[in-house]
Amino acid sequence: MRVLIVESDPGLGDVWQRHIERQGCRVSRASSEGEAIAALRDAKTPVNVIILNLFLQGGSALAVADYASYRHPEARVIFVTSTSFFSDGSLFALAPNACAYVRTNTPPEDLAAMAGHYAAN
Repeated sequence: MRVLIVESDPGLGDVWQRHIERQGCRVSRASSEGEAIAALRDAKTPVNVIILNLFLQGGSALAVADYASYRHPEARVIFVTSTSFFSDGSLFALAPNACAYVRTNTPPEDLAAMAGHYAAN
């Protein structure tokens, strides 16, 4: 099972990666829109889950989700954010591959469990 983490904060990305790897998933990382698109484009095996910070410092998370729906149509996207923007659920209308919307401070073991669950399906 393959997971791509797209997070601008390397410390947070490291924490998430360690927890998700404990679930038995292979994890790739990107810190910007460009890196994420390159990772999706160059992936030799399908990406099952993308953990994607909604407010990337280097680009648009929605552009990454849109590209993923084209390049890896089975991939599910877990959006992570530290704001209440999109708390009305409208994100699910904008990104049909979205499967979850969680806060950045979600315990990493919970995020890892979600990634493992969606990767297995």
